[in-house]
Amino acid sequence: MAELVQYRATGRRKRAVARVILRPGEGKVVVNRQAAEAYFPSEALRAEVQQPLVATELAGKFDILVNARGGGIHGQAGATRLGIARALVLFNPELRPRLRQGGFLTRDPRAKERKKYGQKGARKRFQFSKR
Repeated sequence: MAELVQYRATGRRKRAVARVILRPGEGKVVVNRQAAEAYFPSEALRAEVQQPLVATELAGKFDILVNARGGGIHGQAGATRLGIARALVLFNPELRPRLRQGGFLTRDPRAKERKKYGQKGARKRFQFSKR
């Protein structure tokens, strides 16, 4: 039996985590057992997921299986993008400079700021009254 060649990587964005499996194939993207077209409602999110493949000219050469959890749909798309980029580096380390230049290997550190005690939110304050 021929051994199944696959590359696994994890991507994170905000509260979202995407576990990505890259397999040689014809370009199908499956997210949480749904086609990417059904899972990501907007064309912008679908394009964001494909960015690392387009930048490395490997679009249509891999089947991608994604298990995404947490966060919202946009965070999951960003996490999937990072996961795909990391899996591509495992596939071919020579792609690293091109992916790095495109900013696909940088984890976006922005997250929700915590609410502060005695206040309404992270930044919002209760109304100040001088008298």
